[in-house]
Amino acid sequence: MNENISKRNNLLAQKVIKGLESRNMTGYYAASKEEALSLALSLIPEGSKVTMGGAMSAHEIGLVWALKEGNYEFIDRDEYEDKRAAMLMAYDADVFLASVNAMTEDGVLINIDGNANRVSAIAQGPKKVVFIVGMNKVCSDVDGALKRARNVAAPINAQRFGLNTPCSKTGSCMNCKSPDTICCQFLITRYSRHKDRIHVILVNDTLGF
Repeated sequence: MNENISKRNNLLAQKVIKGLESRNMTGYYAASKEEALSLALSLIPEGSKVTMGGAMSAHEIGLVWALKEGNYEFIDRDEYEDKRAAMLMAYDADVFLASVNAMTEDGVLINIDGNANRVSAIAQGPKKVVFIVGMNKVCSDVDGALKRARNVAAPINAQRFGLNTPCSKTGSCMNCKSPDTICCQFLITRYSRHKDRIHVILVNDTLGF
């Protein structure tokens, strides 16, 4: 990472962390993927039941591999024939791993979902939610974060999953009602009623979409 970008990310991350604290959420800043991995593992006690909702960022820092290889009960829904049953296990998990489609400088988290298993688990169920967030996902305000989620994250994910949506063809949101749309549920997390439940690790890198 360019030194000047890293300096900017560090300063911005401190602002985001203060915003998270004001919303009863805990923020951290990791200068590298390796540091992010170490931080994440420090938040997940050995023996924990852990699952996730398609967070590419958790893969990119090596967290999924570390959990599979370590002393954890990691629930990988891709290994289950009954995907719905695997998704339902998330609500009773000790730790749910996630990322965001975007977030604001003052700590508001934005997520869009198709099946809603990811956003519903973020909102309620698992005892702890650990977000891995690249600094590329931080936006100035909620409007900017929603635009990023709809016009950057959603089209890329639609293309990644081979979905027949207008955005997969145009590269930007068409506000569609396609049967394949992944923009079914919008979750704006502006405050956590439960202290120590939501933890956000900001990473000095470009992660996810």
